[in-house]
Amino acid sequence: MSSVTNRITTGVLAMALTFGLSCKKQGDSVQSSDGNPFAAKVDSIVRLMTLEEKLGQLNLPSSGDITTGEAQSSNIAQKIAEGKVGGLFNIKSVEKIREVQKIAVEKSRLKIPLIFGMDVIHGYETTFPIPLGLSASWDMDMIEKTARMAAQEATADGINWTFSPMVDVSRDSRWGRISEGSGEDSFLGSEIAKAMVKGYQGEDIAANNTMMSCVKHFALYGAPEAGRDYNTVDMSKVRMYNEYLPPYKAAVDAGVGSVMASFNDINGVPATANKWLLTDLLRDEWGFNGFVVSDYTGINEMVAHGIGELQQVSAQALTAGLDMDMVGEGLLTTLKKSLDEGKVTPEEIDTAVKRILTAKYQLGLFEDPYKYCNLERPKKEIFTPENKAFARKVAAESMVLLKNEGILPLKKSGTIALIGPLANTAVNMAGTWSVATRQENSNPLLEGLRTVVGGQANILYAKGSNVDYDLQYEKNVTMFGKEIPRDGRSDQQLLDEALTVARRSDVIVAALGETAELSGESSSVSNLQMPQVQKDLLNALLKTGKPVVLVLFTGRPLAIVEEDASVPAILNVWFPGSEAGLAISDVLFGDVNPSGKLTATFPRNVGQVPIYYNHKNTGRPLPQEKEENCEFQKFVSNYLDVCNTPLFPFGYGLSYTSFEYSDLKLDKSEVGQNEPVTVNVTVTNTGDFDGKEVVQLYLRDVVRSITPPVRELKGFEKIFLKKGESKTVSFTLEPADLKFYNSELEFVSEPGAFEVFVGTDSNASLQAAFELQ
Repeated sequence: MSSVTNRITTGVLAMALTFGLSCKKQGDSVQSSDGNPFAAKVDSIVRLMTLEEKLGQLNLPSSGDITTGEAQSSNIAQKIAEGKVGGLFNIKSVEKIREVQKIAVEKSRLKIPLIFGMDVIHGYETTFPIPLGLSASWDMDMIEKTARMAAQEATADGINWTFSPMVDVSRDSRWGRISEGSGEDSFLGSEIAKAMVKGYQGEDIAANNTMMSCVKHFALYGAPEAGRDYNTVDMSKVRMYNEYLPPYKAAVDAGVGSVMASFNDINGVPATANKWLLTDLLRDEWGFNGFVVSDYTGINEMVAHGIGELQQVSAQALTAGLDMDMVGEGLLTTLKKSLDEGKVTPEEIDTAVKRILTAKYQLGLFEDPYKYCNLERPKKEIFTPENKAFARKVAAESMVLLKNEGILPLKKSGTIALIGPLANTAVNMAGTWSVATRQENSNPLLEGLRTVVGGQANILYAKGSNVDYDLQYEKNVTMFGKEIPRDGRSDQQLLDEALTVARRSDVIVAALGETAELSGESSSVSNLQMPQVQKDLLNALLKTGKPVVLVLFTGRPLAIVEEDASVPAILNVWFPGSEAGLAISDVLFGDVNPSGKLTATFPRNVGQVPIYYNHKNTGRPLPQEKEENCEFQKFVSNYLDVCNTPLFPFGYGLSYTSFEYSDLKLDKSEVGQNEPVTVNVTVTNTGDFDGKEVVQLYLRDVVRSITPPVRELKGFEKIFLKKGESKTVSFTLEPADLKFYNSELEFVSEPGAFEVFVGTDSNASLQAAFELQ
């Protein structure tokens, strides 16, 4: 315990220390279902609190721009001293946090420590690929380690609470925040949710290098109408339970400490004040005992939703089960009046306060408010060479090879032309929601290529084009310090320079696609193609006759039909993080064999959206042969002007080698209701390179009481095979894997036929079957 803490001998903190602190392990919920182990301590504090101090604990303002050494005089300092703040978010640096914490524990009457949160989404200063890219690795151990490393760095800088993971299932790539999630599948999303929570919270949430996780956005935020952010969600409970809710529940089952309510309404009631969602489902049905925080001004925004003025919606949020108000101060400023008028009860306020105090106990803040404020840790634990090396590995493992006509891997010889507006922009490599990243320290592709080839090849560079013909649009998609400066040359001058460079080269690497802020929050689009100026540049490069590799930067599935038809090699690199340039180069030159697989379907055009692999069959399906050949048939479910099939399906991704699947076997053909099924398949590396493959198992319930999807992911394993090597991969289908929520929301399995598919993506054709008795 710090010497400063030892000097705190008055108020609640000194009293609390007399109780002693038990450690919290990851296997338990942050507050155990059989009782809160800190209940007596929390109750003793609550009994001493004034109403204003209680409401203060429910208040989570933004820190604003606090300068180190000036925290005492900042606007927020007075509120903290008055006990009107429970925590702060997005304040960066351990020095600032220590100063602010000192105000809480030395100047406020009850000396209750603050909790400090931040959007630590895909790394801290060491930044990993955007979550959609990270999910494409299909490597749960590696994903867990990214969260562990992020927690290590963030806690070294004073942060003890992260607003992550985002587990919103999304099938609509118009929605910009698809970049922040794990794609379209709830099974994979659930596995990633568990890995992230475990990585952040570790085995001991009270350790000084672990942090509380906050699963978001609860719920259904990824299914807005028209793919437009913050928009309405209207969905049956059958679809919720089967397709959208499982990742949230997986996080709760993994012991997540907090939950963030989503902005959207759900069947007419905003999530922030939705009692069915926050209490009936989350607490009563799922057994969650942590605390619920609103999203940024989520309470205030219910006024615009049209369900009441600020006092009314604040009271409704509290009674629905919301505990903490991010930024809006609706709870802080209106609940006293609501209490006086009988619209809320003292018990409801106390319950919310107790949840916040319990979280602070779990983090060990009452034992040592400065436990995350060791001024020596940042220089030893943040953005270290070891962390950067791991980020480079993760980025390479997340990239998806979409097409390769033998061009890749490139040789480290000759002359390589690197062309495109995304070729030399360090600040766009980390992608959206990289708030702690020192963007200028990220490694751009130009730097990465030159480093990896050394003196073995000549690297030429030209920008080639701006991001977009429209200057204002370009400004809109390069916000938050991620500008790509225009240098005053005309579009034709930029193109001419690029073509001159291209003609001097042996091969062209075109770095094109989205900027970091073209996806993410409030970045919805109605056009899923690359900007036209970049398409024009690419077509001009192709006309040179030189081989072209498209390095595609994107935060969403794009409609790249034209590019797929004309470009001989396409590598989707997402936004790879702080070691982007090195990782991309590793894959381009074959130092790393690409093994990423898509977790969100790539459409042929925006009219197919939403598009996803586990759709229903309908009563009038297009015959499979015609679907595969893209043939139209009247009076069945298809389009006049485009195929039903996507450009690239869920689970898709190529390698520099090839894999063959054979000998699919089940251990039984008839299965009892409570019996598992073992599935074995042989996978052989038949190519010329060692490589990794994601073996995927899909299941189809042929007949059931509600319409089934055509298939569902039920297992996967990422394996490494040397060239020529074979391996038998084994999966176990547990009884729960055969269950679904029926029309009565009962989780059941029903007797009948099941089909098993195993292969390299969601179109896997190797098939077996069994009968459930």
